[in-house]
Amino acid sequence: MDIVNRARACFEEQASALSAIAARLDGRFAQAVEMLLEVRGRVVVTGIGKSGHIGKKIAATLASTGTPSFFVHAAEAVHGDLGMITEDDAVLLLSYSGETEEVLRLLPSLRDLGVPTIAIVGNLESRLAKLSDVALDVNVRRETCPNNLAPTSSTLATLAMGDTLAVSLARIRHFRAEDFARFHPGGSLGRRLTGRVRDAMQTESLPLLSADATIEEALVTALRGRLGLALVTDECGVLLGVLGPRELESALAIDRSSLAIRLASADHPVLAPDASMEQAVKRIRLSGMAALPVVDEDRRLLGVARRDE
Repeated sequence: MDIVNRARACFEEQASALSAIAARLDGRFAQAVEMLLEVRGRVVVTGIGKSGHIGKKIAATLASTGTPSFFVHAAEAVHGDLGMITEDDAVLLLSYSGETEEVLRLLPSLRDLGVPTIAIVGNLESRLAKLSDVALDVNVRRETCPNNLAPTSSTLATLAMGDTLAVSLARIRHFRAEDFARFHPGGSLGRRLTGRVRDAMQTESLPLLSADATIEEALVTALRGRLGLALVTDECGVLLGVLGPRELESALAIDRSSLAIRLASADHPVLAPDASMEQAVKRIRLSGMAALPVVDEDRRLLGVARRDE
């Protein structure tokens, strides 16, 4: 428990650091957002070390939420990668100290290009803060590291500031789930956003019961199905009722030889096969269940859609 308590304290310390930054947020943040909204090209994120790692994630978040962006390593930039930056771009410079030489060396070239510069720093009196068009403050009282050395709270603060910029821009641009889906066609997230229930539903090993099944059979079926429910159908495959967690809990207190259909809910929420997986996931979460049955217009059971699809 000592380990757990220390971990909780770590979370609380980092949460407190972010709250303090939120309280200090001022007009400079609005200025930075307005500056990025006016960019005709891309937002170039740069940094080195831990800030560089955070910068890659910020660039990825910006790009996936409607703000074209990419990351350039600060050291590589002064060795030719500055050619990636055009006069139509803006540059987001990350350096917690605000004194990172590799980042500072970029400023004369960026000034010559005439691109807007936004610094995310932990020291507003630093050279980077003073030489950039806008400086955003992510100063933290101390690092969560027990030695107050390893970048922990400071990197979290930088990431949070970058994410907040991205989210603010997305909201102003009315960036929708459909827009997000265009940039995420692959993986489980892509399937959830663009896929249809019929393409992702489980159709085999369903927890099925006949109309004359007993409560005991329902409990066994639900346990084996591992979905937290049992489905009662007639001989034509029409869904007659559903025994979800609530009904199954009630079944434990009733004679096991009784008919399960008496407890089954006939108006249990169901899904249509043409519904999007995004809609399905929301519906399943609202139901408080792990899965919902999928039926056609005649209420014939087609399968089961799970929350983790």
